[in-house]
Amino acid sequence: MNKTSKALVVLSGGQDSTTCLFWALREFGAANVEAVTFDYGQRHRIELDAARKVAELAGVRQTLLPIDTFAAIGGNALTDDSIAPEQGARDDGDSTIPNTFVPGRNLIFLSFAAAFAYGRGIEHVVTGVAQTDYSGYPDCRENTLKALELALRLGMDSRVTLHTPLMFMSKAETVQLAQEVGAMDAMAWSHTCYNGAVPPCGHCAACELRAKGFAEAGVADPLVVRCGGH
Repeated sequence: MNKTSKALVVLSGGQDSTTCLFWALREFGAANVEAVTFDYGQRHRIELDAARKVAELAGVRQTLLPIDTFAAIGGNALTDDSIAPEQGARDDGDSTIPNTFVPGRNLIFLSFAAAFAYGRGIEHVVTGVAQTDYSGYPDCRENTLKALELALRLGMDSRVTLHTPLMFMSKAETVQLAQEVGAMDAMAWSHTCYNGAVPPCGHCAACELRAKGFAEAGVADPLVVRCGGH
């Protein structure tokens, strides 16, 4: 990447966005990277603290933007307290959409991120979505992101580029990338658990997917280690 170009990373505070933040530091240079985090009324609000800590460790400017519409809409386990997140990882070939899917979330996040970037002369937006080892969310697919990128370019008459460095990686491969880009210290402060538990609950789909990735990579999860696990 051009080390004079600027990049904005959508930082949730989770494993994938933490990896992408450090990927962006490597690709664009520390002086050219900043982060944006969205407060959308999520059940696992502790991830906002995680994002702040990760940004601090990375040495990048972070902006928190509130979006309360998702909580008002409800109907999913991440913004509606009356719905419990589904337990366990998904089976291969399972095409049903889990109740942790927040309709429109990534589309809205990236639209806001692109608008935020536009006003600051930033042409690169980085997000941690992945098509290969994901939770069944249709807004994590490459075709969705390519279509959105085109719409953003047309709608804002801009040259914004959406970067998805994890798009075709397994969770194990993302762990390996995190090691390569120096994200492991910050990973100890990241948050993935849908139930907002620290130490992680270990039973929700997000926890199981994360644990599977670290296990397959043969690497101890720094978060689990920090919380006294092994």
